Amino acid sequence: MKPGTLHLTPLRDFPAVLPGDSLGELVAEATRAQGITPDASSALIVAQKVVSKAEGRRVRLADVDVTAEAQALADLTGKDPRLVSLILSESRSIVRTRPGLIIAEHHTGHIMANAGIDRSNVGDASGFDGETVLLWPEDPDASARALARHLGEAFGMPVPVIISDSLGRPWRMGTVGFAIGVSGFQPVWDQVGERDLDGRVMQVTAPAVADALAASASLVQGETDQGQPVVWAQGLDLRLAEGTSAQQLLRPLEQDMFR
Repeated sequence: MKPGTLHLTPLRDFPAVLPGDSLGELVAEATRAQGITPDASSALIVAQKVVSKAEGRRVRLADVDVTAEAQALADLTGKDPRLVSLILSESRSIVRTRPGLIIAEHHTGHIMANAGIDRSNVGDASGFDGETVLLWPEDPDASARALARHLGEAFGMPVPVIISDSLGRPWRMGTVGFAIGVSGFQPVWDQVGERDLDGRVMQVTAPAVADALAASASLVQGETDQGQPVVWAQGLDLRLAEGTSAQQLLRPLEQDMFR
């Protein structure tokens, strides 16, 4: 991606999203209402929570059956056994545990606390009882592709899409936005073979463009009561491509020095 000026514009007053809503239509309507005109330099970043809400990924803890494995892990960590059951059902494996914390490998391959299951900002206009959690989309890449198709038809041009979530990082404090679903562009910009300012040929440089955009958008999306889950980024020079995936951002296990 060439250096330039990046503009981030959140869709303000975005409506509450309910199960079965067409997220693509909501985004298109809000974009037009705000007077935003997407162009060839544009991409859309959408917070995972509104995608999960539209896809009906809410779960009432009262409806969860606790397995023996979940109860044992709950006893070890001090976490709600109903939540632990969901974590196990959403995970490939449990990576680390300690009291109050479970780090899991989600079935998509992403590694995070609680397999991405969240209790914050889960409510909607129908009410929130404090006993409801939100799971990730079953396939965030498929969610991104569906949204990209809808917006491409709405605006008559390709629209790269990122589904993002805020995750913790090893050895660093705080959370930052990550791309968990990608459509329409190369999420990693492979610069091997290019030259630096001194003329040296780059050997390993490959910026995670999708993660950089997700992190940037998280600054305007907010984490609490901002209500701005959808952000347009403009001023980009992405490598457009079909068949891309957030899986391209995951380090293969054989290259992972810490597991």
